[in-house]
Amino acid sequence: MISDKPKDLITLTDARKILGVSQAKMAAIIRNRTLTHYQDALDARVKLVSRADVLSLISREKAA
Repeated sequence: MISDKPKDLITLTDARKILGVSQAKMAAIIRNRTLTHYQDALDARVKLVSRADVLSLISREKAA
C-alpha cells in the first residue's frame, strides 16, 4: 500500500510548540487549511501535520 502522507509527521502539540501559538490559534490554522492535517492511524483523536510544512509556515510569516 502506497501512502501519500509525509514521512515527517508531528502532533499538533509539537507543532504548537514550534510555532509558539496557543491551542486556539492552532485550531484556527487547521480550520483555515493553512496546514494540511492527517489522522493518526493508531489513535483517531490525534491529528498530525508535516514538520516541513510547519517550518515553511514560519518562513512565510517572517517573509510577510
